[in-house]
Amino acid sequence: MATGLTIWANPFLIACSEELLIRSTGAHKLILAQKAEHVLDVGTLDPRLLQAEIVFGQPDPRAIIQSKKLRWLQLSSAGYARYDNQEFRSVLKQRAAAMTNSSSVYDEPCAEHLMAWLLADSRQLYPAYDNQRGLRGWPQNELRLNTRLLMHQTVFIIGYGAIGRRLAELLVPYSVQVIGYRRTMQRGSNIRVVGPAELANTLAIADHVINILPDNSQTRHFFNSERLRQIKAGARYYSIGRGTTTEQEALAENLRSGHLLAAYLDVTDPEPLPPDNLLWSTPNCYITPHTGGGHVNETDRLVGHFVENLRRYEEGKELIDRVF
Repeated sequence: MATGLTIWANPFLIACSEELLIRSTGAHKLILAQKAEHVLDVGTLDPRLLQAEIVFGQPDPRAIIQSKKLRWLQLSSAGYARYDNQEFRSVLKQRAAAMTNSSSVYDEPCAEHLMAWLLADSRQLYPAYDNQRGLRGWPQNELRLNTRLLMHQTVFIIGYGAIGRRLAELLVPYSVQVIGYRRTMQRGSNIRVVGPAELANTLAIADHVINILPDNSQTRHFFNSERLRQIKAGARYYSIGRGTTTEQEALAENLRSGHLLAAYLDVTDPEPLPPDNLLWSTPNCYITPHTGGGHVNETDRLVGHFVENLRRYEEGKELIDRVF
């Protein structure tokens, strides 16, 4: 069993989770770096990282590239766009180092966030709340006529991975048709999964288009004006992956024209979204401030996930959520 390793860590943790990390890594030397102000902020270029075999959090990619000792990096996020480039991958490969993320921490809360949106949309909760804050009328007939059942609706999940699989499980009791999209196929799926050749035709039949794409060179503005127009008229659009994957002016245009009846965004570009951004005032555009992965014991679960992988690393076992 590997002991006496140096661990450099800068994840965004509350005090009790930081104490849990300290207690759980007692067999090793732990360097706690200054944590960022926000969950996904990259840390400062800390020279102490160069001493570590293990790194946990959101390190500056330049420090990882400079490190000669690194053997394993665990990110405190599911996304890894800033680390996903050829130079970074080559450096890790040369050093036989692994990179894991924290997808297992975030698949459940993100899937529940999407489920909440789907139900709120179907039951017209947002328009009812808008009425309560504004006119305080009694639009009973209008709301009832616009209220839908999820039953027999088609939900198209773009970027079908851990979050999408969990959402598909949550949707089973509602008798919806769930279709996934992946650029590269994987075996063993319980639902129908389509590739690029079937994308346009599937967008044209979907009642709910859910974007869980990561940020990379292939996905930026994936949902541009042309692709948003390919979505079935009257459908709803949801985005919980990364804001860069949506062309926001085109989305606003499709909402204003009525082509899309509603959009639900947990991610935007930039973040935070400036108060004067057009999306805030676009009709039927509902925004949460990148809270989809949040939950009350989030940082405890982040530490627990890292500690489980640390035990596996010590014992030479396969790491959970390995990216490369």
